[in-house]
Amino acid sequence: CIPLLWKCDGDEDCSDGSDESTCVKKTCAESDFVCISGQCVPNRWQCDGDPDCEDGSDESAELCRNVTCSPAEYTCSSGQCISKSFFCNGQDDCSDGSDELECAPPTCGVHEFQCKTSTCIPISWVCDDDADCSDYSDESLEQCGRQPAPPMKCSTSEVQCSSGECIHQKWRCDGDPDCKDGSDEVNCPSRTCRPDQFRCEDGNCIHGSRQCDGVRDCLDGSDEASCNIIQCSGPGKFKCRSGECIDINKVCNRQRDCKDWSDEPFKECNVNECLVNNGGCSHICRDLVIGYECDCPAGFELVDRRTCGDIDECQNPGICSQICINLKGGYKCECSRGYQMDLATGVCKAVGKEPSLIFTNRRDIRKIGLERKEYIQLVEQLRNTVALDADIAEQKLYWADLGQKAIFSASIDTRDKVGTHVRILDNIHSPAGIAVDWVYKNIYWSDSSAKTISVASLDGTKRQVLFHSELREPASIAVDPLSGFVYWSDWGEPAKIEKAGMNGFDRHQLVTTEIQWPNGIVLDLVKSRLYWLDSKLHMLSSVDFYGQDRRTVLKSYMFLPHPLALTIFEDRVYWIDGENEAVYGANKFTGAELVTLVNNLNDAQDIIVYHELVQPSGRNWCEENRANGGCSYLCLPAPQINEHSPKYTCACPVGYFLQEDGLRCAGMVTCGTTSEVAVAGGTSAAWTILPALLLVMAAVVGCLMWHNWQQRNMKSMNFDNPVYLKTTEEDLTIDIGRHSASVGHTYPAISVVSTDDDMV
Repeated sequence: CIPLLWKCDGDEDCSDGSDESTCVKKTCAESDFVCISGQCVPNRWQCDGDPDCEDGSDESAELCRNVTCSPAEYTCSSGQCISKSFFCNGQDDCSDGSDELECAPPTCGVHEFQCKTSTCIPISWVCDDDADCSDYSDESLEQCGRQPAPPMKCSTSEVQCSSGECIHQKWRCDGDPDCKDGSDEVNCPSRTCRPDQFRCEDGNCIHGSRQCDGVRDCLDGSDEASCNIIQCSGPGKFKCRSGECIDINKVCNRQRDCKDWSDEPFKECNVNECLVNNGGCSHICRDLVIGYECDCPAGFELVDRRTCGDIDECQNPGICSQICINLKGGYKCECSRGYQMDLATGVCKAVGKEPSLIFTNRRDIRKIGLERKEYIQLVEQLRNTVALDADIAEQKLYWADLGQKAIFSASIDTRDKVGTHVRILDNIHSPAGIAVDWVYKNIYWSDSSAKTISVASLDGTKRQVLFHSELREPASIAVDPLSGFVYWSDWGEPAKIEKAGMNGFDRHQLVTTEIQWPNGIVLDLVKSRLYWLDSKLHMLSSVDFYGQDRRTVLKSYMFLPHPLALTIFEDRVYWIDGENEAVYGANKFTGAELVTLVNNLNDAQDIIVYHELVQPSGRNWCEENRANGGCSYLCLPAPQINEHSPKYTCACPVGYFLQEDGLRCAGMVTCGTTSEVAVAGGTSAAWTILPALLLVMAAVVGCLMWHNWQQRNMKSMNFDNPVYLKTTEEDLTIDIGRHSASVGHTYPAISVVSTDDDMV
């Protein structure tokens, strides 16, 4: 018996072919390629380097020899076509590597310095006591005529590592090496674990139930060493019902080798069950010494120990780079629009402009190409840049400066020239993360001191606090305007990752377990997954957008000693590590293929990928029928929970409320009258309400005059001497780790920068 679905599907599943013998011959569509066998496959699969016809006729040499590449493509020696942007990018994109054979060596510009590794950096970075070349050649004695400046002394609340950097005193002897050389954990008193805990060889304590559970919970793996688990698998082994494991040749030899005689069942020895009705197996029947087992051909699996069903390989997130199409007995990988499959690796790569990484380095913002590795400085002379994002379609950068307590923007042209810095938002106590809504043109940010999640228009003229309760230490933030959701991490107690509508509704928690210090989060919009970094667990993990299907991508103290921020593109994830002062990259599915892209950074904090495909275009429903959706203040995207969900809702500033029409805002003033923020509607509505507005304005002015008269009649004291504002050390903000004054790592030593504009 075979599933009815397999009848007349063009594939002979019955051994005699009877499931296909009486079927009407299938006619392929015009958009299909007809295989020699008559099978139909999409035309786009023809000559793509992957045989899709069972007979391989879609990839025959005769058919594919005369393929002509488009003007935007490069023809490999093998005849394959790749995007011209992949030519001489330092990576083998042709299966024969011919795209990298005749490439000229890189040359640096007149205002650049070439490291001994051939990397180009701005000339202004040379001899500035900050090594930017991986080989330190920009700060060498030969280049600068002096040694780099010695590290700064640590403050009274810090200790200095033998390797030079400063760490918090409370991190000394906490069981977690924070110094590069581990000197903060040397000569420490021995740590003891509770009776219900297991002590790792490195001194850390884990719950006793985690020992020998098949998962490495200790960083050194000592919790999974010497576990007494009897492994009795493989073709040469037989496991007795009484628990022993014996060789298969001792079964049915008329001698008792199992305590319970289970190796000598009289009625089952030397009986071939497969001779009768194939043992009841739908496909393959294998006779065993005792009994038999059913098996399936490649691409199928047993669904009830007898019947084979198709394996849905697409359930494995990493089986395809982007799109997975499940086929009977196999699967097919495809790429989303704007991407092209790398024939050598199967990775979907972006077509067009070269993708690049843009990251903050405290005093500047830098950019490095992901293909040609061109390394430049975009924005310089900044004070303390801690968060970064962009509106790529508008070619604008946005960054938050902790020192100036503000968010700035600047245009960036195709030649990487950055325009005038515009301060768009002020009075942000401790900006921790920012996220640009590239569809509805708003910006979201988290404030770790105010403990809020807020939103504002990109020009900064309208702003609103979305969430101000149940937040401890809000940190990284990300938005998905296509679905109307905002995500953020909170490394307070208890640590968590939350999700809510971008209009402030439908808030709920995504991750609440096995999480301690979630510093950075990023959304993979192609695979619908959220990735995050945990600085205390030294771990990179992911879940789907519903908080399910949790996966650990990488757990490594070497590459994740104190990660701060991450970003994602194609099949790669990139992150900044504050302790190693480096930018790393790895495979987003497996954590393998680890590479170091940039090192010797000076307190890098945030990172993004700059490419048009990072921010797919969407429909701005707030501008669909009328300006700003008819809202008198902010128009915000609503979460798309189901097909009946609203596309947007209106929001009001602090102190105002939304009227019954859901469009206009009104608030109470001190004299008890109601004040309207703005009026949405046509010309006739404006003439109707104008007199009422004038009366309201007159009432407000009257209230202010009365209040001012009262203040003037109050008793007051006059001082002839000038008044000085006194500042203490507590007024100074020391940026530690992920720009917090309480926890985190900072390397090299932290310095407090004080300028005249710090004074109020």
